[in-house]
Amino acid sequence: MTKFDDFTFDHLNNLQVGKIGEYWAKIWMTFAGFDIYTSEVDNKGIDFIIRSDNDKHIDVQVKTVREKTGYIFVTKDKWKNELRENLYLVLVILKNNEMPSVFFIPSKVWRNPTSLFTDKNYEKDGQKSKPEWGINISQKNMEELKQFEITKYIAENKTYC
Repeated sequence: MTKFDDFTFDHLNNLQVGKIGEYWAKIWMTFAGFDIYTSEVDNKGIDFIIRSDNDKHIDVQVKTVREKTGYIFVTKDKWKNELRENLYLVLVILKNNEMPSVFFIPSKVWRNPTSLFTDKNYEKDGQKSKPEWGINISQKNMEELKQFEITKYIAENKTYC
């Protein structure tokens, strides 16, 4: 097994952290045998597309954080205010000296919000943020998040490879 003793992420800027997350997600999917198609411009909330067979594709948005706790979100307008069967968020958690953790999360989880998967509309007076779907990454929520480890998705979908 590869040791990550010398891998740290603290010195990287946010753009570099984001790119590492995207590359790491693509490596996992390529390793599983999926075809990956990268968009040249990320202005639609999609970082890449996975073709699982001739008739199916999955749109993927990647979010990367450097620690095991925090909050990430996708504004609803980026996903055209819809949660589709073929829309996924890949969450990559980078922790110094450890192999990155990767989670493959179907957008439909936000149909039933939990303490982990939030649905925020910011409709109260004075709230100016755009509506968003978010993930509360905390020690308390890690057990719920584990069900979305990317290795589980790949194992369940080997028939496409």
